[in-house]
Amino acid sequence: MTYLLGIDIGTFEGKATLTRPDGEIVARATRPHQMDVPHPGWAEHDAEAVWWDGLTALCRDVLSGVDADKVACLAVSGIGPCVLPVDAAGDPLAPAILYGVDARATAEIAEMTERFGADAMLANSGNVLTTQSVGPKVLWLVRNRSEVWARTEAIETCTTFLVRRLTGARVLDHHSAGQWTPFYDARANAWSPAMCDGIVDPAMLPRLVWTTDIAGTVTPDAAARTGLVPGTPVTAGTIDAAIEAVSVGVRDPGDMMLMYGSSTFMIQVTPDRLVDASLWSAPWLTPGSWCSMAGQGTAGTLTRWFRDTFAREMGDDAFARLTAEARDVPPGARGLLCLPYLSGERTPIQDPKAKGAFFGLDLRHDRGAMFRAVCEGVAMGTVHIVEAFRAGGADPARVLAVGGGVQNDVWLQATSDLAGVAQSVCRSSVGASLGDAFLAGCAVGLCAPGDIANWNPVDRVVEPVARNVYARQYPLWRALYETTKDIAHDL
Repeated sequence: MTYLLGIDIGTFEGKATLTRPDGEIVARATRPHQMDVPHPGWAEHDAEAVWWDGLTALCRDVLSGVDADKVACLAVSGIGPCVLPVDAAGDPLAPAILYGVDARATAEIAEMTERFGADAMLANSGNVLTTQSVGPKVLWLVRNRSEVWARTEAIETCTTFLVRRLTGARVLDHHSAGQWTPFYDARANAWSPAMCDGIVDPAMLPRLVWTTDIAGTVTPDAAARTGLVPGTPVTAGTIDAAIEAVSVGVRDPGDMMLMYGSSTFMIQVTPDRLVDASLWSAPWLTPGSWCSMAGQGTAGTLTRWFRDTFAREMGDDAFARLTAEARDVPPGARGLLCLPYLSGERTPIQDPKAKGAFFGLDLRHDRGAMFRAVCEGVAMGTVHIVEAFRAGGADPARVLAVGGGVQNDVWLQATSDLAGVAQSVCRSSVGASLGDAFLAGCAVGLCAPGDIANWNPVDRVVEPVARNVYARQYPLWRALYETTKDIAHDL
């Protein structure tokens, strides 16, 4: 009757999954929360209310009626890379600045790029500075929140904050640290004093460990809040996208995860460190392993925006009904194009000032056509990224799709058609919290890495279908951004 517990804190909801060591799901829980947008281009979470209160509530939910002393290990994942300043007691001093969807630090990106040099940062960390990078956001805090910075003792991200609250240990895994550009030296697997100079004392950054390392055990105080038993092992954890990849079996070089979430995120395991300015690079989850990554600014967030703006009256089944409307519209949305850049764009164009647009509207277009254009616009952005992977020599050998968006067959099929790749969809789309439970089992020796194929086998494969309209439409979509980007920047 041994249990494994995984908890993930995402952009709009937290999830918990309690399993047995063979992958049988015993209990699940979900808690929605809000992402705050206090200014255009900003994205924040209240770390106490969203991260910690969310985790404690999820723990209590899944442990109800369960013998908590049978939980062999807890693994936590969360959104990232985020920037959370904390004081000497470890309490948040300001809202957490979220990952690449927060584009506030554009001036700091330019300043740090000029100071350190793009080539030097690329050689050091495998990345250039983008809205995904931690360094410019820390500098933004220094410049714009001086009263907060004066009291800041440490910088944390979601998993660091949660693991410290659970165990007292302040740690960060190497995969997450690889995205704390430019502070992390990927060649040495250590913080880089030279790249921290003049911005942050390396002593303010977490201790570096590997994802499945046991960071510590649940303290009595944390046990009282969560319902866990004191002494329960807790892993170091990592960013949720990586755990999503684990949950569907991404393990070997050439395996690519395509996550249909609030933002589309892609991770491909590579045999060696791949350095390409249009992609992100980081260590994978174990020593000596590597991955390349990419992410769009808005994906599920865009479909959510469309639902809330144009289909609020549909209620709880709005997404299903919108997808049905889009299904009735031919591929190509009757000539309608959508640029999905409502929060700027991350890879591969790295343009935080990019803007969203519908182009080609005429009197034939209705809500269904617009929603199809939204799905196809996000899919075209994904294809743009796949082209960058291929250009960098990382043509995916196997694509595994995961996330809530896999339920949208219009979006899923358009992505396969446009990219010309088959997508494997596993039986369970629980995602990161399931992957967390699996890695918890690996950390304490109850599971082996290859067991995930039994935990979550492939259920179906979405094959590409020849669509001549996309062959014509995609180049026009690419040209639309290039033609209008100056206008977007002026706006």
